[in-house]
Amino acid sequence: MKQIQTSIWRKSAWMLLTLFLWVSVSAQSLQEQADQKLKAFVEATQVPGLSISISQKGLLVFSKGYGYSDLENKTPVDPSKTKFRIGSVSKTLTAAGLALLYQDGKVDLDVPIQKYVPVWPEKKYEITLRQLGGHVAGIRHYKGNEFLSTKNYPTVTDGLAIFMNDPLISKPGTTYSYSSYGWNLISAAMETANAGEFSFQTSDFLQFMQQQVFDKLGMDNTVAEYADRQTANLTKFYQFKDGKVVAAPYVDNSYKWAGGGFVGATEDLCVFGQAHMAAGFLKQEVLDEFMTSQKTANGKATNYGIGWSTYARNSGNTFYGHSGGSVGGITFFMIHKETQTVLAITGNMDPLNYNGLQFELMEMFVEGK
Repeated sequence: MKQIQTSIWRKSAWMLLTLFLWVSVSAQSLQEQADQKLKAFVEATQVPGLSISISQKGLLVFSKGYGYSDLENKTPVDPSKTKFRIGSVSKTLTAAGLALLYQDGKVDLDVPIQKYVPVWPEKKYEITLRQLGGHVAGIRHYKGNEFLSTKNYPTVTDGLAIFMNDPLISKPGTTYSYSSYGWNLISAAMETANAGEFSFQTSDFLQFMQQQVFDKLGMDNTVAEYADRQTANLTKFYQFKDGKVVAAPYVDNSYKWAGGGFVGATEDLCVFGQAHMAAGFLKQEVLDEFMTSQKTANGKATNYGIGWSTYARNSGNTFYGHSGGSVGGITFFMIHKETQTVLAITGNMDPLNYNGLQFELMEMFVEGK
């Protein structure tokens, strides 16, 4: 009897060891495949520096830097601390701050914006925070050379001057029309909703985001970009022009902090994504409300909630997240709730077309193959 038990134990141990080795080899193979694809991408696009981090259930399963954050000094990219311009992924970060105020009863998403931003002039139609957050408020996007702004705006209210007196481009609720400026208005409302919470310095909005979102989640390498200050571990910015990689022009993104003015590391974005998988940082009903696609007045889904895009794939997978384009930076961030997978990829050059690589890598890790 003892010999039989010993034999069974040995067989069980061998089976467990074989399973462990098979899983290890499979995981290693998956990482090697990802690495090969990314090396080929970097070589083909000539992007100076690229950072990618992928996590599952809160654990990093792939995180690597490629190339340099500074070509001249040959500073390697570190996904744990190298800060890139994340562009419109800033909207998703700002949405987390808005969601906190919403679940605490400090803002109503469906009242006229003048309740929170009294300086906003009367228009033909009233607009709300929900409409602004879903790009259906009729606020215009950039025009002319505004994307290359070099002007410093000390406060978010100052930044409203760029578009405040322009007419709405459509009746609110009827048309999806992407607008970064709508998020300027959201950040101004967030300051009013949180009035008295902070000693006024540069921006109450930025203080709120730093303390209530980044610090609380442990996002130690995500900050607002100040063009006139030194930021630790901030990448240099490049553009691909006339077949060559050149330095990107100087810009000051203080005119759009909420919609495109944050810089951060990809590993921080994995932390942020994990916090949005289930109730905890936010209540479940709030998570669902912010990620669920809004609809226009005719019932058509916009595939955009409040700061979150929906990516329904032919594979049957549904991802939530955002893309981000900046001067000298292109970013993509998304989560898959069922497997608790997060992917964040960013490069320090524009233009930079991932050409579906972000989805290919995400599905490789989601499906484990």
